[in-house]
Amino acid sequence: MTLSSWHSLTHEKYRLSLRLFLILNALSATFSMISPLYHVHYVAPPILLIGLLSSALLVVNGLNKKAKIDIRIIAFLFGSLWAWHIANKSGVVPDFHSSYIMIALLSVLFIGAIAFTHHLSAFALHSLPVFCTVMWIDRGEHWLQVLYSLIVPVAGIAIQHRIQTRNDSFAQGLMAQLIQEKARLNDLSMLDPLTGLYNRRGFDARFDTLLASGSKGHHLLLLDIDHFKAYNDHYGHMMGDQALIRVSAAIRDAVRSRDIVVRYGGEEFLVIITSTTPELARDAAERIRQRVYDLRIPHMFNHSVATHVTVSIGLAPLTEEGIEAALEKADRALYSAKHRGRNHILTSDDVKAA
Repeated sequence: MTLSSWHSLTHEKYRLSLRLFLILNALSATFSMISPLYHVHYVAPPILLIGLLSSALLVVNGLNKKAKIDIRIIAFLFGSLWAWHIANKSGVVPDFHSSYIMIALLSVLFIGAIAFTHHLSAFALHSLPVFCTVMWIDRGEHWLQVLYSLIVPVAGIAIQHRIQTRNDSFAQGLMAQLIQEKARLNDLSMLDPLTGLYNRRGFDARFDTLLASGSKGHHLLLLDIDHFKAYNDHYGHMMGDQALIRVSAAIRDAVRSRDIVVRYGGEEFLVIITSTTPELARDAAERIRQRVYDLRIPHMFNHSVATHVTVSIGLAPLTEEGIEAALEKADRALYSAKHRGRNHILTSDDVKAA
């Protein structure tokens, strides 16, 4: 689940709560007009407004799912209309004055408690006008019962709200951790686990970003560790891995942080020197070659010749022909550099001139 989907779910819960509130109000208003308490028919403006407004808002809520209706304003509006209705009707209900206002209060509290389980403020705004009206009509005669009728649902909703808030906080924290873990795993999937350099997938992502920036003057270096198969055969693959790690660090340290360094194959590396000149790209290649040589990693690639680990480098500009053309040119330059004795740097122009 993403943050946007979480917000979408929260908005949907908000809409459903509002819809339930409107439905309950519409049903209560209809029932009050058709079959009123104590069979006293009293159809006045407030009850008509409750029925008409709840129906109209239900239509708006159903047609426009993105419409943002403030549930607190609606709750207070309908609470005020119910208070108006109760105040008017209490004057025409004979002999059942106290029981009528208590039943009316409980009916309104029931609507709010059902619809606003997760909205304490909306419940309070809906209930307060009716509560005040009933207390005024009753003249405090049954104030304890009236207060108890309000406190019980308020306490229940407050507890439920507290539980829901803690659950939401836990869920959001867990979701944030999952998003971070997903990002970390995605980053790891773009890195070579041995050297920490970009792998081919990581290169594709960085290269796409580089192209999108619109910058120019990039140069591609293709590097290969000389006689590395012989190194593995003589020293073993564990020592070979250590050599790869040290060579990778030397390459990374020899270029700028904005340049792209990739483990392109087993002992093959690719470097994009970004936004530079041919001369500076050649200087960067030389720094890499020298840094690797200065590691002084012993290398006996046959029984008679002992030297140190070195790299050969092919260099080509990245032109409008694209990455594949640059790779092909750099590969030819690398091949020629190896045939010239290794530990060499050749550019694509050097190969043409030859």
